[in-house]
Amino acid sequence: MAEHIHDQADGLRRLLMQDFVRVVTVTSGGAAAGKTTTVIGLAVALARDGKKVLVIDENVGARNICATLGLNAHRDLLDVIRRDKALDAVIVTAREGIRVLPAGRGMRVLEKLGADDKTHLIDAFAGIDPSVDVVLIDAAPGSDSRALPLALPSHEIVMVLPPEPASITAAYALIKHISSHHESKRRYHVLFNKTELEADARKIFENMESAAKRYLSVTLHLLGFVPYDGKHCLGRGLAEVHPNSPSAGVFRLAAESLAHWPCQDGEGPGLERFMQCLLQGNQGGRQNAIAARSQRV
Repeated sequence: MAEHIHDQADGLRRLLMQDFVRVVTVTSGGAAAGKTTTVIGLAVALARDGKKVLVIDENVGARNICATLGLNAHRDLLDVIRRDKALDAVIVTAREGIRVLPAGRGMRVLEKLGADDKTHLIDAFAGIDPSVDVVLIDAAPGSDSRALPLALPSHEIVMVLPPEPASITAAYALIKHISSHHESKRRYHVLFNKTELEADARKIFENMESAAKRYLSVTLHLLGFVPYDGKHCLGRGLAEVHPNSPSAGVFRLAAESLAHWPCQDGEGPGLERFMQCLLQGNQGGRQNAIAARSQRV
């Protein structure tokens, strides 16, 4: 009851806060979980609800969002860091007005940035126009992600997994890895993808939820079940092609749900707050890594 009242209070604060930016990191335990198509589905659902969406894509190569959507992206966040391009010149626009920032190369150098480069990056995000309501971070899969450790202290995490043994094991291992390195991260949202039998997937979630609570002291929240659909698996995002499909309906409900999640430290008015917390998370992640190495010596 107390948690429900707290969530309501957070929701009211967001309504009263101008330029509030919701930040969600979407990840998976491994490749081929459908993480990128999930980001596309959520982005489309949010855009059709009137939200201005920015997707930050950490992936590179043929499986990133720009390639999946057939967008021409020749620049990256790294070009902004190097001052070769303005941020607006790097961002590409997809259907429904969704903006995509390719960031695979840029994410790899965040830990090396000096004070001047950090200030430049924060100012670049502060000046983005038009404003943004929701940031979706499409993190590289598993513990290979550079974005995920940075986002942990301040963002909500959505874990995407198909109801398959290898994916379940990988997702649980990633949650265990995150929770052991970041004690403050106690809540995760789980979205099942490529679901053939919802009853089976629900049972899997119940088992995961119980194990996570008992052994990891973390809470899992069920975000939904995206049904298996060949067209969705092709990558364009089923919500974009068939807005009345069951999959699109799941993404709409998930998009509505994330609007009511409690505020996080990395969320607030303007994108500069988001980038400040991302860079602070980088500093904290580096300190955690140093501490972990010291304990092993």
